[in-house]
Amino acid sequence: MTQQLFTWTFPLATPFWALMIFAPTWRRTRQIMASPWVPLLPLACYFAIAIPHFGELWQAVSRPDLALLQAFAGSSAGAALLWAQLIAFDLFLGRWMFFEARERGIPWRQVSPVLVLTIFLSPFGLVVFLALRSARIRSAP
Repeated sequence: MTQQLFTWTFPLATPFWALMIFAPTWRRTRQIMASPWVPLLPLACYFAIAIPHFGELWQAVSRPDLALLQAFAGSSAGAALLWAQLIAFDLFLGRWMFFEARERGIPWRQVSPVLVLTIFLSPFGLVVFLALRSARIRSAP
């Protein structure tokens, strides 16, 4: 079951990314992405894995110990949990970037590649987006 949930985590987030990247000006994209519950689908995978492994998860996150976290992350449940959390958080971040770009008037041709980067390497995507955002703020009247 863990393998199946791991496998489904990213495909559940993909339609939302596709809307933001390929149809950013479509009216329905804005309506769909307006829901703060967008990351719920990948989080469903997270919770389906986390609940049966809650004791292990709690031990790994409640005491900051690298060896304990490494052991948990090395298990299939731990790796799948981290993956689902990462996918959900990246989607939440991408959603924020999508709306922030609209509010700041950042052209979608600049934002879409940054969203693609965020899917794969969200820390890099966030830094690039913040640089774009800062440049836009500085150039605003």
